Amino acid sequence: MTGRRAAAAALFLTIALTPAPAQAAEGPEQIVNGTFDTGTAPWWGTGNLTLEVDDGRLCADIPGGTANPWDAIIGQDNLPLVEGETYAYTFAASATPAKVGRALIQLPVDPWTQYLSAAPELSVSGNVYSYTFTAPVTLPNAQVAFQLGGSADPWRFCMDDVSLKGGAEPEVYEPDTGPRVRVNMVGYLPSGPKKATLVTAETTALKWQLKNAGGRTVAGGVTEPRGVDASSGQNVQTIDFGSYPKPGRGYTLVADGETSRPFDIAAGLYDELRVDALKFYYTQRSGIEIRDELRPGYGRPAGHLGVAPNQGDTSVPCQPGGCDYTLDVKGGWYDAGDHGKYVVNGGISVHQLMSAYERDRGAFGDGMLRIPESGNGVPDVLDEARWEQEFLLSMQVPQGRPLAGMAHHKIHDAAWTGLPLLPHLDPQPRELHPPSTAATLNLAATAAQAARLYARYDAAFAARNLQAARRAWAAAKANPALYADPNDGVGGGAYSDGDVSDEFYWAAAELFITTGEKEFAQFVLASPHHTGDIWRDRGFDWGNTAQLGRLDLATVPNSLPGRSQVRRSVVEGADKYLAIQRAHPYGMPYDPPDYDWGSNNLILNNMVVMATAYDLTGKERYRAAVREGMDYILGRNALNQSYVTGYGEVASRNQHSRWYARQLDPALPNPPRGTLAGGPNSAIQDPLAQRLLRGCKPQFCYIDHIESWATNELTINWNSPLAWISAFLADDGKRPRHG
Repeated sequence: MTGRRAAAAALFLTIALTPAPAQAAEGPEQIVNGTFDTGTAPWWGTGNLTLEVDDGRLCADIPGGTANPWDAIIGQDNLPLVEGETYAYTFAASATPAKVGRALIQLPVDPWTQYLSAAPELSVSGNVYSYTFTAPVTLPNAQVAFQLGGSADPWRFCMDDVSLKGGAEPEVYEPDTGPRVRVNMVGYLPSGPKKATLVTAETTALKWQLKNAGGRTVAGGVTEPRGVDASSGQNVQTIDFGSYPKPGRGYTLVADGETSRPFDIAAGLYDELRVDALKFYYTQRSGIEIRDELRPGYGRPAGHLGVAPNQGDTSVPCQPGGCDYTLDVKGGWYDAGDHGKYVVNGGISVHQLMSAYERDRGAFGDGMLRIPESGNGVPDVLDEARWEQEFLLSMQVPQGRPLAGMAHHKIHDAAWTGLPLLPHLDPQPRELHPPSTAATLNLAATAAQAARLYARYDAAFAARNLQAARRAWAAAKANPALYADPNDGVGGGAYSDGDVSDEFYWAAAELFITTGEKEFAQFVLASPHHTGDIWRDRGFDWGNTAQLGRLDLATVPNSLPGRSQVRRSVVEGADKYLAIQRAHPYGMPYDPPDYDWGSNNLILNNMVVMATAYDLTGKERYRAAVREGMDYILGRNALNQSYVTGYGEVASRNQHSRWYARQLDPALPNPPRGTLAGGPNSAIQDPLAQRLLRGCKPQFCYIDHIESWATNELTINWNSPLAWISAFLADDGKRPRHG
């Protein structure tokens, strides 16, 4: 999660909670000389542009070779805005050749808060573009800006008839939710639960029919009214066709005059998703060429190796005043849609990939992912995890330096970069950020886990990990309250965490499982997280990691006293999520009154707990709950869309990313198949979501647009539970043996 411009996000969150005043009367034209009849003044351009009037239009030749959109700007200043007023903003523009530009109305100084952010697709023939937005503040000096940089090649931009007027009708965003029968668009396993949700005004039971691809009715029944679902505001009913087991393609459900999108009933539905969710990580790699023959359409040069214009990650200094050394921190995974690399996000991500392997080693082979290391005799999932684990090891403060053994919290650009920007073209200087206790304990936990998993494949690497884990543990105990600065959010997310007792518990658990040593057992047993109720309704994530330790203590062989109670506690957590799921009209094991940033990963992590309960007990209700929970991710939701790229007839494909940025540059790809979108987020912190989703019910707080970083980002720690759960669903009910 990028967490960009924390000040702006905080401002928007405050605004979202404050009632807007009544609209002002229709105002006059705000733009001065928007028709360019009197020349170019008061319009201005950055120093690399020459503004001219050509055939009654303002035009400029935009230079190539710039990195960011704001490297070439045309703008006008001192435009007054009135809080609560809705404005209509229109202009005509063209580009030769065709380009995607940026049209902004914003604060003219740092943090450059954007009140309107649009990405018009500019054609050679030209078009008229119209937008509306409601001003969240009263401001005497707003700025209109056309950001036109970031192109490798030069081009020509022209515009005319620029207008900004108050008194407009507020824009009403109506997502296309398709048919009112909502299904898992990928499909259902023959022996598993099969449920769909019908959105209807009717409150009494209705008839439903299941039709095969030929249109013949093969099953039928009546719906179960569920009332109004608070998460969507919809009156819904449940269709249960679980008794129909016959495999086939192209089934549809018909109810209340509506026909669902097609779906399959088939075994092996999740075999490809298990692979694709893991293949996501190769194209997130930093410091290595992404080979097009391995990922057609996604090939690119290595990023951040110090090849111009990169400053590189091979000798990275600390932020000014932070330390007097540099570190070689090349490699690892880019965390999300930006170029940052964060230890606390990397920690849970690499852990969940290693845990998927540790749960069922036979399910992951060498060559499975088609990565450069395939064929080396090591399961590909461990090769991929090692790419990140090597980076985590490199973030440890060297011996002989202050805070030796601690881990730097993150490394990223000194300032934010724009979209799109391929990693190898990033010109920003890179900086190490101060060590934190949270990052250090993430390193201790993952290194301890890696020590036991890699021992059979590379004893030296395993030993290096165990040594690093011990050093990190000792350093964290000596520095138990070094917290990441919540205000350190320029150029990358802050990822602050003021309570690291859960990270201490997780690290101690992993060290005990690997070593069996008394020190770590005593720490685990004394921790309040060992017996406390850690099963948050909202699920676990990078900032709540005690659950990772509890799950591994329950499933990975170890000799901890009272381990049977640890296992019972996991089942109790699963029962909690199962009860939430059964009560939810959409069958979700997640039901807070407001949805979190990255809600989809929290749903999946709650499913990890239920899946682990199945592994521990063999009780079918837990496996069935996981299968039903996946329905929400793949289409049985209020928006009637899959949140996984390439899966389902209508699926997310414009996740926020600087290099999977086809929506902004047709020469670039969409995210690869198997990429999870963050999902509905009630806080809607980004300008696009603020403009389109204001007042949204939780399930509707999402838009599949590259500019919606608050609802539609991709991250390594969101794909990791998708990979874990997909592997669980792909194993066709096989239960691993837990010692």
